[in-house]
Amino acid sequence: MKKQFLFLFSIFFLIQACAQNQKNETSSPTTEISYTEKDAEIFADILSKYKDESDKPIATLIPELGKYFLGQEYVAHTLEVNDEEKLIVNLRELDCTTYAENLLALARTIKSENQSFEQFAKEIEKIRYRDGKRDEYPSRLHYFSDWIYNNKENDLVTTPADSFGNPFPNKVSFMSNNPDSYKHLKNNPDYVSVIEQQEKEINEKSYFFIPKENIAEYEHLLKEGDIIGLTTSINGLDVAHVGVLVEQDGKLHLLHASQSKLKVEISDEPISSFLKPESKNTGIMIARPVEI
Repeated sequence: MKKQFLFLFSIFFLIQACAQNQKNETSSPTTEISYTEKDAEIFADILSKYKDESDKPIATLIPELGKYFLGQEYVAHTLEVNDEEKLIVNLRELDCTTYAENLLALARTIKSENQSFEQFAKEIEKIRYRDGKRDEYPSRLHYFSDWIYNNKENDLVTTPADSFGNPFPNKVSFMSNNPDSYKHLKNNPDYVSVIEQQEKEINEKSYFFIPKENIAEYEHLLKEGDIIGLTTSINGLDVAHVGVLVEQDGKLHLLHASQSKLKVEISDEPISSFLKPESKNTGIMIARPVEI
């Protein structure tokens, strides 16, 4: 009873503290976390539902947490709202990448000894930024192949396709070639050369993927809870969409923030047939969360 009282009191304190801020996006000067009262409320609700499930494998927690958001609105460019690079925590509006990042960060927070909003924000920073350190705009892991590689280097995910996939052929250059498409590059031309150097470094590394025509063959090697990037043939890009694998009727489907449906959903088709032959999607990269 005492433990439950303390937990409810901590949630009440968190919401009350957030309510003293403006209801629009605000920033905490001590932690530099940009969030709203609603984000804190959503986090508290998730924690109340899942705080006692820390003994579950992270691969089980991620799909369960993902289903919490089913039907929630897809919103693009949620990380581009500030002129400077702040740590944005947004559980109200999700794009495909922030959805996957939030799920991994939530699962890691629930499995940690410190199940707090501050810990959740730290996990997001660890996942979203190069070597877990937020600095200026170029410190964010913009390309998903780089996101996978860096999070593997920092023991947050593994890359199982390295042992059975094909070498990924695309070279990244889209950001430096199209700076006007990115608010921060357009407003800060000096960042373009930094991004271009990062692209060169990314292109010197090796990545593996499963071509879409081979997904059915290798589906038995995929697992529920895997975070996948849908690779693309678009020149200069590596990945065009991100989601999480979830099991439905014995098949793996894509749980994702859908840009076409403008909401979080589970794909009607299994991942083995989700990528159409005529689409620009060429296959999938796989990031498998590390158990903690």
